[in-house]
Amino acid sequence: MPFTATVLTMFPEAFPGPLGVSLIGTAWREKGLWALETVDIRDFSEDKRGFLDDTPAGGGPGQVLKADVVARALDSVEGPPRPLLYMSARGRPLTQARVKEWARADGITVLCGRFEGVDQRVLDARGFEEVSVGDAVLAGGEAAAMVVIEACVRLIPGVLGQAESLSSESFEDGLLEHPQYTRPRTFEGIDIPEVLLSGDHRRMAAWRQAQREETTKVRRPDLWAAHLDAKPAEPASAKSQLKGAKARGE
Repeated sequence: MPFTATVLTMFPEAFPGPLGVSLIGTAWREKGLWALETVDIRDFSEDKRGFLDDTPAGGGPGQVLKADVVARALDSVEGPPRPLLYMSARGRPLTQARVKEWARADGITVLCGRFEGVDQRVLDARGFEEVSVGDAVLAGGEAAAMVVIEACVRLIPGVLGQAESLSSESFEDGLLEHPQYTRPRTFEGIDIPEVLLSGDHRRMAAWRQAQREETTKVRRPDLWAAHLDAKPAEPASAKSQLKGAKARGE
């Protein structure tokens, strides 16, 4: 069975959206490298009027998706156990490290909330992990679900075609990616950096690494600090070792 992304949503018509285009869409529709399923939560309401939600316990604005309805929708999903993800603004931030873990599984099951969210009891009872794609609030989880699915699917062997292109991407080693350029050589008075036209692969590699470090330092100081912490400590120089030995009287 290929990697399967199952989405529990009130709006299955939102899919595949961007997941159905370009290389990822081809890998799904033509190559069968991954599969996409949608489950309409509305089909699992036992209310004669088809209601899926109710007012928040304790009062407050909006509506909350009912635990029993969500549970029935989840129970309808067949196949081996998979990571259960609930897209939520209060969830743990999405990271490339987590994406790589999920991409190695048989697939993921993603719950898309609406209104004020989902009854916490079904999230706790079924072991959903709450995941956030950024510090912003969306109207529902569908767009966020597409982000997570695309991030996972692009790591499946054969989807993008060039596995080596993944190694220098943002977050793979704790740094952001270097800037990219292509023809024309000059655009609105701005030239491609000379080093990239030199043909000197050693210089180009050094330039790209320096750009990655500087970009990370300026744009994501949190990642830069973590990168520095993860680097092995440099051995003391011979001069400093000799100075220390003299201070100790050796």
